Amino acid sequence: MAKRKRDFPSTQAQERPSPVAKRVRDGGPDPHDDSLTLQLVAGSYDRVLHGITATMNNSSVQFADTFLFDAHSSAIRCLALSPPSTPVAGQDQKVMLATGSSDEKINIYNLSAHPARRKTEQVLLSSMAPRPIAESSKNRELGTLLHHSSTVTGLYFPTRSKLLSSSEDSTTAVVRTRDWSLLSTIKAPKPKIHGRPSGDTASLGGTPSGINDFAVHPSMKLMISVSKGERCMRLWNLVTGKKAGVLNFARGMLEDAGEGKHATGEGRRVAWGRCGDADEFAVGFDRNVVVFGMDSRPRCKVMADSRIKVHQFAYLSLNGETGEAALAVSTEDGRILFVSTRAEHLQHEKQPGTETVVLPAARVVSQLGGAAAGISGRIKDFVALPTTDKDARTGWIIVSGGSDGSIRVWRITADDIRWGEGGEAGRQVGTLQGTYETQNRITCLGAFIMIPRPEGAGGEDSEDETDEPDERSRGGSGTDGEEDGD
Repeated sequence: MAKRKRDFPSTQAQERPSPVAKRVRDGGPDPHDDSLTLQLVAGSYDRVLHGITATMNNSSVQFADTFLFDAHSSAIRCLALSPPSTPVAGQDQKVMLATGSSDEKINIYNLSAHPARRKTEQVLLSSMAPRPIAESSKNRELGTLLHHSSTVTGLYFPTRSKLLSSSEDSTTAVVRTRDWSLLSTIKAPKPKIHGRPSGDTASLGGTPSGINDFAVHPSMKLMISVSKGERCMRLWNLVTGKKAGVLNFARGMLEDAGEGKHATGEGRRVAWGRCGDADEFAVGFDRNVVVFGMDSRPRCKVMADSRIKVHQFAYLSLNGETGEAALAVSTEDGRILFVSTRAEHLQHEKQPGTETVVLPAARVVSQLGGAAAGISGRIKDFVALPTTDKDARTGWIIVSGGSDGSIRVWRITADDIRWGEGGEAGRQVGTLQGTYETQNRITCLGAFIMIPRPEGAGGEDSEDETDEPDERSRGGSGTDGEEDGD
C-alpha cells in the first residue's frame, strides 16, 4: 500500500511542485528579494472579466489566474480600481473594482490587496491545471448599480469614498461608496442636429449623444468632459455641480489633428497632466492628441502626422513633487509613444506654399513596442505603475493590453522617457518581462501593485470581520463600512 501511495498525483505534486505553485503557496514575494506581485484586471468584448497575478523577478514574470467572471451581458467598456483600504492591525486590505458595460450596469467587486495564500490541495489543483491558478476567496462580487439608462463609458475613483461614472445617457453620476447611494447627477446637454455623420448608429430622427470620457483635476474641484456629436469640451465645477465653461474646437485645430471635413470632430478621451509648474490637459481624437494649456489654448499635437489611430494616453510623472511629466500614447500599430510637451521641444512648421503656421508637434522622446519589438496589433489600453528599485532609481512597470488578447508586462526607467541632450529622438526603450494570452479581445485594463501581507493578518481561510453581509452587498446598500471622506 505504501508503494502505491507514492504513485498518487498528490504526493508527486508535493515532491516536485511547480515554481508558480510554490510561490503562490508561500503567500507572495519574499520580502528580502526585489520581486513584486501585480494584480491585473482585463475587461473584454467577450463579456469576461479576467483577473491575473504577475509575480515579477529581476528578469521574468510568472502569471497565475485569480478570477474569471462572466461579468456582464454585453461588452465591458471600462473599469476602475479604488485606492486600497486603510491598514488596520490584524485585518487584510481590500481594493474595490468597478466595471461598466453596454448593458447599462455597473458591477462592484472587492479584491484582496495581498497575494493569495494557498492550501495544499489548491496548490495541487494549480499544478494540474493547464495554467497556474491563484484564486483568493476575498475576490467576490458585491452588487450592481443601475442609475444609468445607456452604455457606461467611464469610471473613476477620485478617493475610496466616491465613484464617478459617465454614460451615453449624457450624465455623470457621483456615488458614495459607503452605502452606494447616488449623491448627484451632472447633466450634459444633448447636441443639436447638424447632419448625420457616416457610420452613425443613432436612432432614426435622433442625433448622437452621450459622454465619451471625463477627467477630474487633481484638486478634485474641476472636471472636463467630451461628448458625442460635439466639437467642444465642457468644464464642470465639482463643488457646485454646475457648468463652468465650454471650449469650442477651432476648425483649423481639428484639421491639424486629422479631423477632416467628414469626421465627427468630437473628443474621444481626456486627461489632466502637468508640464513644469503649470497644469495642462490633453484631448484625444481619432488619430491624434492635442494638448491645451490652462488658458484653454491649444499648445501642440502629439504626432506630426495623423495616419495612425490613437487608443489611450496618460501622463507619467518624472520628478515627483516638481510635477514634470511625459505623455504616453498607445497606437494602432502596437507602440506606446513617450512625448515631451515642453515649449522648447515643440516642432514648428508652416503649411506648404503659405505663411500659416500649423499646430506644432510635440517631441517623441522614445517608444516602446511596435514593429521593432515584433508587435503589430493595437494596444487598446495600458497602465503605468511607478516603482523604486534598491538604488532609489525611479522607474515604471508598463502593463499593456491588446485586442488580440495579449497582456504584456514591460519595465522602463525614468531615463528611458526623460529628454536628454544627447538622446536619440524616438529611440526604442523598455524590456519585455513577460506575455500572457487571455484568449479574449481586451477592451480595458487595470492594475495595481499588491501589498505584502502584514504580520497577524488573516489568511485565506480566516473570517474577515470587515466583510459586509451578503444581504447588504447584493442590495447595493453598503459594502465597505468606511467613513465618508471628501
